[in-house]
Amino acid sequence: MNLIERPRRLRRTESIRALVRETRLSPDDFVYPLFVCEGEGVRREVSSMPGVFNLSTDHLVTEVEAARGAGVRSVILFGVPDQKDAVGGQAYAEDGITQRAVRAIKREVKDVLVIADNCLCEYTDHGHCGVIDGGEVLNDPTLELLARTAVSQAEAGADIIAPSNMMDGFVAAIRDALDEAGFEQTPIMSYAVKYASGFYGPFREAAGSTPQFGDRRAYQMDPANVREAMREAELDFEQGADILMVKPALPYLDIIRAVRERFDLPVAAYQVSGEYAMIKAAARLGWIDEERVALESLTSIKRAGAGIILTYFAVEMAKRLN
Repeated sequence: MNLIERPRRLRRTESIRALVRETRLSPDDFVYPLFVCEGEGVRREVSSMPGVFNLSTDHLVTEVEAARGAGVRSVILFGVPDQKDAVGGQAYAEDGITQRAVRAIKREVKDVLVIADNCLCEYTDHGHCGVIDGGEVLNDPTLELLARTAVSQAEAGADIIAPSNMMDGFVAAIRDALDEAGFEQTPIMSYAVKYASGFYGPFREAAGSTPQFGDRRAYQMDPANVREAMREAELDFEQGADILMVKPALPYLDIIRAVRERFDLPVAAYQVSGEYAMIKAAARLGWIDEERVALESLTSIKRAGAGIILTYFAVEMAKRLN
C-alpha cells in the first residue's frame, strides 16, 4: 500500500492552523516609533506615511495612551526640533524636545517603556549624523555629543537609549558616559547593523533629516555586505550593547537570522518607513490586502529571528492580534 504524505491535514481549518503555528506575533513584540515636534495641538500627517504624524507633546501623550490601551507597551521617540545648528545642540539640551516628551510620557502614562533614539541628524542644520569639517563627518568629536545626548535622555527618564548614528565606538562612548553619570542600569539598544538604504526616504520627511549635501554612505553600511554586518554586531556586543538591532528589516532577513544565530542577546529589527509606505501605497491602490500583507511581513521578521520589532503598524497590528 502506497502511503501519501498529507501535510494538508494540518491546514484544513483556522483552529488547526492556529494550533500548529510555529511563529507567533504578540503586541509585546512591537515598539511604536513616534515623531514629537514643538508646539501645542499639532497633529500633522506625514504625506508619504499615511497614519503617521508629527505630534506635539500633548497629542503624543494621547497617542501613547491609545497605544498602551491596544497592548503596545514600548515606544521609541524621534525629536523634530524647530531650531537646528551645526552640532545638533537640541539633541542634548536639558529642555530639548525629546527630553520634554520623555518626561511627559513618564508623568502621564503608566507602564510604558520609553526608548530614546540617539542621533544628531534630526537636530543638525546640515542633516548629517555628526560634526562636520571640510564636508566630512568627524567620528570622535561626534562621540562626545552622542554621549552627552545619552546622559540627557537618561536624566529625562528614558528607559533605553538607542544609538543609531553608526559612528565607530559609539556604544562604548555611550556606555561609559551613562555609567559615569550613575545610569549603569540603563540598557543600550544599538542600531548595530544599519544599512545605507533607499527605504529611509519617508522617515526623512517625517523627521526633517534629509542631508543638505552628499549622503550617509560613508558611515552607514553597504547593502551588499554580510561579513561586515557581523563585524559591526560583534563590536557593539563587545562594547556593552544589551540589544542588537538590524535596520531595515524585510530586505535584510538574512542578516537578522545571522545575528540571531551568532549572538546571545535580544535581537531587534526596524520595519522602516519605506517598508511601511510601500504597503500603505499598494493597499490604497487596491493591489494588496493591507492587513494581510502587514501581518505577513511582520511574521517574516520574527520568523527570521527578531524578538523585538520596531514598526509603524504596531497599534494596528496589536488590535488585530488582540
